[in-house]
Amino acid sequence: MHRRIIVPSALAASLLLAIPASAADYVPGAPGIGDSYYPASGNGGYDVSHYDLRLTYQPATDVLEGTATILATTRQNLSRFNLDLGLKVSEVRVNGKKAAFTTSGEQELEITPAAPLEKNRTISVVVRYAGKPSEVKIGGWTAWHRTPDGGVAAQEPDSAAWWFPSNDHPLDKATFDVSVAVPDGTQAISNGVLQSQSSKLGWTRYNWRSNKPQATYLATLAVGKFDITTDKTAGGLPVLNAYSRDLGDNAGAARASVERTAEVAEWLEGVFGPYPFNALGGYVPNVTSGYALETQTRPFYSPRQFANGSNVSVVVHELAHQWYGDSVSVDNWKDIWVNEGFARYSQWLWSEKEGEGTAQELADYVYATRSAEDPFWTVKPGDPGPDNQFHIAVYDRGALALQALRNEIGDEDFFAVLKGWPTEFAYGNAEVADFVAYAERISGKPLAALFDTWLYQPVKPTAPAAPAATGAGATRQTAGADADARTNGRSAAAAPKPVQPRSWKKIAETNTIHAHEEHAGR
Repeated sequence: MHRRIIVPSALAASLLLAIPASAADYVPGAPGIGDSYYPASGNGGYDVSHYDLRLTYQPATDVLEGTATILATTRQNLSRFNLDLGLKVSEVRVNGKKAAFTTSGEQELEITPAAPLEKNRTISVVVRYAGKPSEVKIGGWTAWHRTPDGGVAAQEPDSAAWWFPSNDHPLDKATFDVSVAVPDGTQAISNGVLQSQSSKLGWTRYNWRSNKPQATYLATLAVGKFDITTDKTAGGLPVLNAYSRDLGDNAGAARASVERTAEVAEWLEGVFGPYPFNALGGYVPNVTSGYALETQTRPFYSPRQFANGSNVSVVVHELAHQWYGDSVSVDNWKDIWVNEGFARYSQWLWSEKEGEGTAQELADYVYATRSAEDPFWTVKPGDPGPDNQFHIAVYDRGALALQALRNEIGDEDFFAVLKGWPTEFAYGNAEVADFVAYAERISGKPLAALFDTWLYQPVKPTAPAAPAATGAGATRQTAGADADARTNGRSAAAAPKPVQPRSWKKIAETNTIHAHEEHAGR
């Protein structure tokens, strides 16, 4: 018989392997993900990879019942962790076992699993919940729109907490399966592709799939009675648009705008590169709000966007976000310019393409019609602050920064940057500084001073958006900005204003795109 001899060092190693980590090694995940504008948004300690939502919604009573299955990976040893949800929870299971839970604040669901969770382990979390989303207020506002025939979830920077539990911040993207049962005769619209639908005992279930990483605020749900149009792009991408049947006088203009979605997306592919998702479309529910939102693959449009007739410019804006904002999302909400400056500039490029005013003419007009004393110039698009996150300066001054970049590096490099950036950071997150570094790499020019001038200085720049001589790709048919430059310190009011571009009014009508009345000042 041979005895195995264990030397002390080997014995110690084996004992270390046998002893589990102590309870002190497991700590709660942070109740926020670390956003500088919204410290309570999101959570720490884990990353979600997939949401499976199985819902039932009764439009007559506004009661939503749901079972959410969340697949995630732990990023630390967790004793407990949080999800964001405003509805009432009845049961939570982690890895199949019942977990203790409590709530704190207005949206924190604190979950304590039956056993602590080790770092870098895949976990499943099942949450059963119910409630009336329209009665949920977080920070004094709601992201749930009650409509005459149903309800809609669409808001920014938050909307998920009104209808499903999540790690509610753009830093933690995931794929989605959304299955919704509604009474027969009612439809349920969500993101991505409609995989199937079936009816049973007076209820119809719609099964939607969004197969690319998606931020939680970009997930949407609309229940009501819609007229739906479907088609496919030349490349075979499914297109689905939906319109509430009670849009009244806005119905025709809404359709005349949103039905051009495929055309606009095809044009944007020439500017920003291949469309990044598995579906296209848009929807116009009968809501009283005035804004639009880039909900992934299927933007949300308020009927008021079409009160003065069709407006393709708003469609251009929201579809541009599919690249800038949805595929490449903010790292922190202070980086909102990487969403909104580019979406606004896409409207300027559409105007240029349609022969209704070049981007340079629009830049000249914005610059010349805002005096140095205008508070517009005190807002810093590169870090506007939470109260000014959707200020018009983030849009227009943000677009001025891009026109300044275009004139500095020339069209060839500029459009290479616009197309390359969404590929470089596809399905991820980025900061303003990442874009500056990328533009410098592509152009080979130092650009920090240019971006500092247009994005971070709280004053009207002493130079216009373009040099006095015509820059690359800049058609100068107006004298406003040049005259302002020639004044060398004299009042901008002394300089003649440029002629208003023909596209200006339609673009200005979209200035309420993200003017979210429900939580103004949050």
